[in-house]
Amino acid sequence: MSNFEPLESDFYQSNYATDIQEEGYSDSGAHENLYGSQKCQADESPEPGAFVPLEMLSSSQNYTGQILQPTYNPAFFSHSGYADSFDEEPPLLEELGINFDHIWQKTLTVLNPIKPVDGSIMNETDLTGPMIFCLALGATLLLAGKVHFGYVYGLSTVGCLGIHALLNLMSIAGVSYGCVASVLGYCLLPMVVLSSYAIFFSLQGILGTLLALIIIGWCSLSASKIFISALDMEGQQLLVAYPCALLYGLFALLSIF
Repeated sequence: MSNFEPLESDFYQSNYATDIQEEGYSDSGAHENLYGSQKCQADESPEPGAFVPLEMLSSSQNYTGQILQPTYNPAFFSHSGYADSFDEEPPLLEELGINFDHIWQKTLTVLNPIKPVDGSIMNETDLTGPMIFCLALGATLLLAGKVHFGYVYGLSTVGCLGIHALLNLMSIAGVSYGCVASVLGYCLLPMVVLSSYAIFFSLQGILGTLLALIIIGWCSLSASKIFISALDMEGQQLLVAYPCALLYGLFALLSIF
């Protein structure tokens, strides 16, 4: 045992434990300095845009909302345009180019040839009314036992092309094909009345011929008046009414025979 005592004393005399203790003291001092610096930084007010710990936010600001129920922030909705995006969108009928007020005004203008024409409304490519009147004409002819849908659309296409070329040669400003199709389609409404009369009575007689001539003059007069007002073609109404009368005469022949 006496031999091991010097070894034990040498072992315990080494500075291993003291180094650890000194290092521990230095580490604790460093931690204290670090904690102290963090505390000093926490007491100071954070700079704008700097990182702020969560503890500081929770201690400095009180959350007034409930769990899973965020508070209302009007500033967010005022700056975001998502809330007012649907209110700023135009109606669907307006995007499709369907205006029932203009359709009704054009229909009244056709039914009353003496009524003054609003050129700004008539100079539009509105094909809703013409499509309805063409379908009504084909339906009334079908009720009279005449399947003439192909003739109706074929004559309409050829007539619109011919009137379009003629008006572009006669007018200075020119006219679009949509405007010509719209005016001729709206003025087809009196022809629907003639084909409806043919369902109950025969038009192959003197009375039917006179009624067909009146309807042809009605349609051509309304169409020529609208074209003259929309294209500023004063004094040329008879020149425009003649080709329109030839076109509507073909539709009258479909109703008679």
